[in-house]
Amino acid sequence: MDITRFFSRLWDDYIAMTPQASRIHDAFVAEGEHIVNDHVAFRTFDRGPLSLARLEPHLLALGYTPLEPYEFREKKLRAWGYLPPASDQPRVFLSELKCDELSDEAQAIIDGLVAQVDPARVAHPEVMWAGRLWEAPSFEAYRTLMAESEYAAWLSIIGLRANHFTISVNGLTRYPGVEQVLARVEALGLGINAAGGRVKGSPEVLLEQGSTLADRMPFTFAGGRVEEIPTCYYEFARRYPDAEGRLYQGFVATSADRIFESTDIRRHG
Repeated sequence: MDITRFFSRLWDDYIAMTPQASRIHDAFVAEGEHIVNDHVAFRTFDRGPLSLARLEPHLLALGYTPLEPYEFREKKLRAWGYLPPASDQPRVFLSELKCDELSDEAQAIIDGLVAQVDPARVAHPEVMWAGRLWEAPSFEAYRTLMAESEYAAWLSIIGLRANHFTISVNGLTRYPGVEQVLARVEALGLGINAAGGRVKGSPEVLLEQGSTLADRMPFTFAGGRVEEIPTCYYEFARRYPDAEGRLYQGFVATSADRIFESTDIRRHG
Protein backbone atom coordinates (compact mmCIF):
# COMPACT_ATOMS: atom_id res chain seq x y z
CA MET A 1 0.00 0.00 0.00
CA ASP A 2 1.38 3.43 -0.90
CA ILE A 3 1.17 6.56 1.26
CA THR A 4 -1.50 8.24 -0.87
CA ARG A 5 -3.90 5.32 -0.56
CA PHE A 6 -3.06 4.85 3.11
CA PHE A 7 -4.02 8.42 4.01
CA SER A 8 -7.04 8.40 1.72
CA ARG A 9 -8.45 5.37 3.53
CA LEU A 10 -7.50 6.88 6.87
CA TRP A 11 -9.24 10.17 6.01
CA ASP A 12 -12.44 8.43 4.91
CA ASP A 13 -12.65 6.59 8.24
CA TYR A 14 -11.75 9.75 10.16
CA ILE A 15 -14.42 12.00 8.66
CA ALA A 16 -17.05 9.29 9.19
CA MET A 17 -16.28 9.62 12.90
CA THR A 18 -15.56 13.36 12.75
CA PRO A 19 -18.04 15.22 10.52
CA GLN A 20 -16.73 18.55 11.85
CA ALA A 21 -13.49 17.84 9.98
CA SER A 22 -15.30 17.85 6.64
CA ARG A 23 -17.04 21.13 7.54
CA ILE A 24 -13.76 22.78 8.52
CA HIS A 25 -11.86 21.41 5.53
CA ASP A 26 -14.56 22.45 3.07
CA ALA A 27 -14.89 25.92 4.62
CA PHE A 28 -11.20 26.67 4.07
CA VAL A 29 -11.18 25.17 0.58
CA ALA A 30 -14.20 27.33 -0.31
CA GLU A 31 -12.06 30.36 0.56
CA GLY A 32 -9.39 29.23 -1.88
CA GLU A 33 -7.08 27.58 0.63
CA HIS A 34 -5.07 24.47 -0.19
CA ILE A 35 -5.12 22.15 2.83
CA VAL A 36 -1.82 20.55 3.82
CA ASN A 37 -1.94 17.79 6.43
CA ASP A 38 0.77 18.46 9.03
CA HIS A 39 0.38 15.17 10.90
CA VAL A 40 -1.98 12.46 12.08
CA ALA A 41 -1.98 10.77 15.48
CA PHE A 42 -2.90 7.32 16.75
CA ARG A 43 -3.57 5.93 20.22
CA THR A 44 -3.05 2.36 21.36
CA PHE A 45 -2.39 0.08 24.34
CA ASP A 46 1.10 -1.25 25.10
CA ARG A 47 -0.33 -4.76 25.37
CA GLY A 48 -0.30 -7.73 23.00
CA PRO A 49 -0.55 -7.23 19.24
CA LEU A 50 -1.58 -3.58 19.54
CA SER A 51 1.61 -2.24 21.11
CA LEU A 52 3.50 0.61 19.48
CA ALA A 53 6.30 -1.79 18.54
CA ARG A 54 3.83 -4.03 16.70
CA LEU A 55 2.18 -1.16 14.82
CA GLU A 56 5.33 0.75 13.93
CA PRO A 57 6.30 -1.60 11.06
CA HIS A 58 3.28 -0.38 9.09
CA LEU A 59 4.74 3.14 9.19
CA LEU A 60 8.25 1.97 8.38
CA ALA A 61 6.91 0.05 5.37
CA LEU A 62 5.52 3.33 4.04
CA GLY A 63 8.96 4.90 4.27
CA TYR A 64 8.60 6.64 7.63
CA THR A 65 11.59 7.05 9.94
CA PRO A 66 11.45 7.42 13.75
CA LEU A 67 12.28 10.96 14.86
CA GLU A 68 12.27 10.96 18.66
CA PRO A 69 10.42 9.55 21.68
CA TYR A 70 8.17 11.46 24.06
CA GLU A 71 6.97 10.74 27.60
CA PHE A 72 3.75 11.89 29.26
CA ARG A 73 4.16 10.81 32.87
CA GLU A 74 0.90 12.26 34.21
CA LYS A 75 -1.16 10.62 31.47
CA LYS A 76 0.90 7.40 31.65
CA LEU A 77 1.84 7.52 27.97
CA ARG A 78 4.87 7.08 25.78
CA ALA A 79 5.01 8.10 22.13
CA TRP A 80 7.16 8.42 19.04
CA GLY A 81 7.13 10.94 16.24
CA TYR A 82 7.81 9.76 12.68
CA LEU A 83 8.99 11.66 9.62
CA PRO A 84 7.61 10.89 6.15
CA PRO A 85 9.78 9.98 3.16
CA ALA A 86 8.92 13.29 1.44
CA SER A 87 8.53 16.77 2.92
CA ASP A 88 5.04 17.26 1.45
CA GLN A 89 3.67 14.22 3.29
CA PRO A 90 2.25 14.21 6.83
CA ARG A 91 4.20 13.35 9.94
CA VAL A 92 2.84 10.67 12.28
CA PHE A 93 2.52 10.68 16.06
CA LEU A 94 1.97 7.25 17.63
CA SER A 95 1.32 6.96 21.38
CA GLU A 96 0.60 4.04 23.69
CA LEU A 97 -0.79 3.71 27.21
CA LYS A 98 1.55 2.26 29.83
CA CYS A 99 -1.03 -0.17 31.17
CA ASP A 100 1.17 -1.41 34.02
CA GLU A 101 0.73 1.98 35.69
CA LEU A 102 -3.04 1.48 36.03
CA SER A 103 -4.83 -0.45 38.77
CA ASP A 104 -5.24 -4.22 38.58
CA GLU A 105 -8.95 -3.69 37.87
CA ALA A 106 -8.29 -1.37 34.95
CA GLN A 107 -5.59 -3.66 33.57
CA ALA A 108 -7.97 -6.61 33.72
CA ILE A 109 -10.51 -4.67 31.63
CA ILE A 110 -7.86 -3.75 29.05
CA ASP A 111 -6.50 -7.30 28.94
CA GLY A 112 -10.04 -8.54 28.29
CA LEU A 113 -10.32 -6.20 25.32
CA VAL A 114 -6.88 -6.93 23.87
CA ALA A 115 -7.44 -10.69 24.23
CA GLN A 116 -10.16 -10.40 21.57
CA VAL A 117 -7.78 -8.96 18.96
CA ASP A 118 -6.96 -11.25 16.05
CA PRO A 119 -3.18 -10.96 15.54
CA ALA A 120 -3.67 -11.70 11.83
CA ARG A 121 -5.54 -8.40 11.41
CA VAL A 122 -2.68 -6.48 12.98
CA ALA A 123 -0.35 -7.81 10.31
CA HIS A 124 -2.01 -5.65 7.65
CA PRO A 125 -1.83 -1.83 7.37
CA GLU A 126 -5.64 -1.65 7.29
CA VAL A 127 -5.54 -2.21 11.05
CA MET A 128 -4.63 1.48 11.42
CA TRP A 129 -8.26 2.39 10.62
CA ALA A 130 -9.89 -0.83 11.85
CA GLY A 131 -11.54 0.87 14.81
CA ARG A 132 -12.60 -1.27 17.75
CA LEU A 133 -11.19 -4.78 17.47
CA TRP A 134 -13.22 -6.09 20.41
CA GLU A 135 -16.80 -6.22 21.59
CA ALA A 136 -18.22 -3.05 23.10
CA PRO A 137 -17.31 -2.76 26.79
CA SER A 138 -19.90 -2.20 29.48
CA PHE A 139 -20.62 1.33 30.63
CA GLU A 140 -19.31 0.32 34.05
CA ALA A 141 -15.98 -0.80 32.55
CA TYR A 142 -15.79 2.45 30.59
CA ARG A 143 -16.37 4.45 33.77
CA THR A 144 -13.72 2.45 35.60
CA LEU A 145 -11.18 3.26 32.91
CA MET A 146 -12.26 6.90 32.78
CA ALA A 147 -11.55 7.30 36.49
CA GLU A 148 -7.89 6.42 35.85
CA SER A 149 -7.21 7.33 32.23
CA GLU A 150 -9.40 9.25 29.79
CA TYR A 151 -7.10 7.92 27.08
CA ALA A 152 -7.88 4.30 28.07
CA ALA A 153 -11.62 4.96 28.23
CA TRP A 154 -11.61 6.63 24.81
CA LEU A 155 -9.58 3.84 23.25
CA SER A 156 -11.87 1.16 24.69
CA ILE A 157 -14.84 2.47 22.70
CA ILE A 158 -13.24 4.12 19.63
CA GLY A 159 -10.45 1.67 18.91
CA LEU A 160 -7.54 2.03 16.53
CA ARG A 161 -7.94 4.83 13.98
CA ALA A 162 -6.65 8.34 13.34
CA ASN A 163 -7.34 10.28 16.52
CA HIS A 164 -6.90 13.51 14.60
CA PHE A 165 -5.68 15.05 11.37
CA THR A 166 -3.94 18.42 11.46
CA ILE A 167 -4.18 21.41 9.15
CA SER A 168 -0.80 23.03 8.54
CA VAL A 169 -1.25 26.76 9.21
CA ASN A 170 2.02 27.29 7.31
CA GLY A 171 0.20 26.14 4.19
CA LEU A 172 -2.65 28.66 4.51
CA THR A 173 -2.59 32.07 2.84
CA ARG A 174 -5.42 34.02 4.51
CA TYR A 175 -4.80 32.90 8.09
CA PRO A 176 -1.33 33.76 9.43
CA GLY A 177 -1.68 32.21 12.87
CA VAL A 178 -3.34 29.46 14.86
CA GLU A 179 -5.60 31.91 16.70
CA GLN A 180 -6.99 33.26 13.42
CA VAL A 181 -7.74 29.69 12.34
CA LEU A 182 -9.47 28.94 15.65
CA ALA A 183 -11.62 32.05 15.30
CA ARG A 184 -12.70 30.91 11.83
CA VAL A 185 -13.52 27.46 13.18
CA GLU A 186 -15.56 28.98 16.02
CA ALA A 187 -17.50 30.96 13.42
CA LEU A 188 -18.70 27.58 12.13
CA GLY A 189 -20.23 26.95 15.55
CA LEU A 190 -17.59 24.48 16.72
CA GLY A 191 -15.97 24.30 20.14
CA ILE A 192 -12.27 24.86 20.84
CA ASN A 193 -10.09 22.96 23.29
CA ALA A 194 -9.01 25.68 25.74
CA ALA A 195 -7.05 23.39 28.10
CA GLY A 196 -3.75 25.14 28.71
CA GLY A 197 -4.90 28.06 26.56
CA ARG A 198 -6.45 28.16 23.12
CA VAL A 199 -3.02 28.18 21.47
CA LYS A 200 -0.50 25.71 22.89
CA GLY A 201 3.21 26.37 22.39
CA SER A 202 4.91 29.47 21.05
CA PRO A 203 7.39 30.64 18.43
CA GLU A 204 10.11 30.12 21.06
CA VAL A 205 9.48 26.35 21.10
CA LEU A 206 9.06 26.46 17.29
CA LEU A 207 5.52 25.05 17.29
CA GLU A 208 2.05 26.45 17.97
CA GLN A 209 -1.00 24.18 18.11
CA GLY A 210 -4.72 24.44 18.67
CA SER A 211 -7.62 22.04 18.26
CA THR A 212 -11.36 21.60 18.32
CA LEU A 213 -13.23 19.65 20.95
CA ALA A 214 -13.96 16.18 19.65
CA ASP A 215 -17.16 15.41 17.81
CA ARG A 216 -19.75 13.36 19.68
CA MET A 217 -21.89 10.40 18.73
CA PRO A 218 -24.20 7.93 20.48
CA PHE A 219 -22.54 4.68 21.48
CA THR A 220 -24.23 1.46 22.57
CA PHE A 221 -22.38 -0.17 25.44
CA ALA A 222 -22.60 -3.88 26.29
CA GLY A 223 -25.97 -4.45 27.88
CA GLY A 224 -27.70 -1.90 25.65
CA ARG A 225 -27.00 1.36 27.47
CA VAL A 226 -26.63 4.25 25.01
CA GLU A 227 -24.52 7.29 25.88
CA GLU A 228 -23.07 10.13 23.84
CA ILE A 229 -19.29 9.82 23.66
CA PRO A 230 -16.45 11.90 22.16
CA THR A 231 -14.93 10.63 18.92
CA CYS A 232 -12.12 12.52 17.14
CA TYR A 233 -11.08 16.12 16.57
CA TYR A 234 -9.23 18.42 14.17
CA GLU A 235 -5.93 20.08 15.02
CA PHE A 236 -4.13 23.12 13.59
CA ALA A 237 -0.35 23.60 13.74
CA ARG A 238 2.11 26.30 12.79
CA ARG A 239 5.80 25.43 12.66
CA TYR A 240 8.70 27.88 12.90
CA PRO A 241 12.27 27.70 11.55
CA ASP A 242 15.11 26.84 13.91
CA ALA A 243 18.42 28.70 14.24
CA GLU A 244 19.64 27.09 11.00
CA GLY A 245 16.52 28.19 9.15
CA ARG A 246 15.04 24.68 8.97
CA LEU A 247 11.38 24.24 9.79
CA TYR A 248 10.89 22.42 13.09
CA GLN A 249 9.80 18.83 12.47
CA GLY A 250 9.10 17.46 15.93
CA PHE A 251 6.40 17.74 18.57
CA VAL A 252 6.33 19.61 21.90
CA ALA A 253 5.37 17.27 24.74
CA THR A 254 3.87 19.93 27.00
CA SER A 255 1.60 21.13 24.20
CA ALA A 256 0.66 17.63 23.05
CA ASP A 257 -0.24 16.82 26.66
CA ARG A 258 -3.05 19.38 26.53
CA ILE A 259 -4.07 18.54 22.96
CA PHE A 260 -4.85 15.02 24.25
CA GLU A 261 -7.65 16.62 26.29
CA SER A 262 -9.63 17.40 23.13
CA THR A 263 -11.40 14.07 23.63
CA ASP A 264 -11.99 14.45 27.38
CA ILE A 265 -15.75 14.10 27.85
CA ARG A 266 -15.43 15.97 31.15
CA ARG A 267 -14.60 19.09 29.09
CA HIS A 268 -17.60 18.70 26.85
CA GLY A 269 -20.37 19.68 29.22
